[in-house]
Amino acid sequence: MPKPPAPTMTVAQPVREEIVEWDAYTGRMEPIEFVEVRSRVSGYLQSIHFDEGQMVKQGDLLFIIDPRPFEAALNGAKAQLAQAKSQLSQAHAQMEEAKAQQKQADAQVQLADARVKRTRTLRVSSAVAQDELDQREAEFTQAQANVASALASISSAEAAQGTAAAAIEAAQAAIESAQLDLNYTRIYAPVTGRISREYITEGNLVSGGTATSSLLTTIASVQPIYCTFDVNEHQALKYIRLAIQGKRKSSREAKNPVYLGLSDEDQFPHKGHMEFVDNRFDTDTASMRVRCIFRNEDEVLVPGMFGKVRLPGSAAYEAILIPDSSIGTDQSSQYVYVVEDNKIERRQVTLGPIVDGLRVVREGLTGDEQLVIQGLLLGRPGMEVKTEAGEINVIEDGLPNTYEPLPAEEWISPGLTSIITPTETVQATPKKAEVVQ
Repeated sequence: MPKPPAPTMTVAQPVREEIVEWDAYTGRMEPIEFVEVRSRVSGYLQSIHFDEGQMVKQGDLLFIIDPRPFEAALNGAKAQLAQAKSQLSQAHAQMEEAKAQQKQADAQVQLADARVKRTRTLRVSSAVAQDELDQREAEFTQAQANVASALASISSAEAAQGTAAAAIEAAQAAIESAQLDLNYTRIYAPVTGRISREYITEGNLVSGGTATSSLLTTIASVQPIYCTFDVNEHQALKYIRLAIQGKRKSSREAKNPVYLGLSDEDQFPHKGHMEFVDNRFDTDTASMRVRCIFRNEDEVLVPGMFGKVRLPGSAAYEAILIPDSSIGTDQSSQYVYVVEDNKIERRQVTLGPIVDGLRVVREGLTGDEQLVIQGLLLGRPGMEVKTEAGEINVIEDGLPNTYEPLPAEEWISPGLTSIITPTETVQATPKKAEVVQ
């Protein structure tokens, strides 16, 4: 029988180019500021001043609670202040009167003392009767009692002054409290962002002043925006080793670039950078929470949306790339076929991730081989074959082949998106804040 013709294999030289291994994660968008707007005071909701689902600016008026009860309370506090000031004036008048009485009593004591001394001298010579001496001594005793009474009146006036001053301070505090409550009837947007719907409509009673106060609406900031995802222990250790070896800076210290693509995007047009790495692994999931940030100038990134995240997992280096179609697998290893002197040779390879649509070969190839890219199943090691030239196509994924940590002028700062006015109080928890107004 004639010898069967040698099969034809399509061969091509592996692609050699500088690449970065971009690790793939799935992240979720989170607003930098998410605020639950609640009322600080209770009352009937008088009016609403925003359109549902629209953008609001910090300081925009959102709600008005019926202010009339609080205006009445403020007027009552002002009346108490006026009454306390009147009491203080009265206490000052009592003090002046008591001081005048003291001066009069002191004069009476001096006069009575002089009279009793003179009368005693005359009594020695029997110039006056004993009754007159007794009368002068009684007058002196009465004058001393008047002095003691005047001193008591002064002490009473001082106490009245202190009471009136305390009443003024209490009234002023009551006015401040009433004024605050009145201010709290007008609820303003604490941050700039997109507002949600009206959870309570006009005319309903709003409960306020507690953590369980009626929820009026929520506001989520949109520019910039966070994207959070979890890194497992194996990946985190890889980043730590690379940082120790000086091949890749840690995202705790450097703003490493991050690229993001949405579900309807083939590439990764959104560029941001790492912003936060947690301080421990979650004991339930054995993963560490990390966070990146994007400018979101076109507001296409919406809180709660999922995204395809790409984070640099290596430094830039020259790699050998081959298509997955040229890779064979047996029970113990992965291999490729190369053609040497028109004979097939098997090469065992160690593979890495996919970059630009091709598989990274870590070990097993030098990049100068004639790699079989079509007809793999027809060949066997040692078989003579014919070859025809093929081409390995690189599919650009939009990710760069090199990178550097972002310089300071390109950092995206969350900014002070929430500046609270004196009429607002924010109770903040991680990733969520409750505005009590």
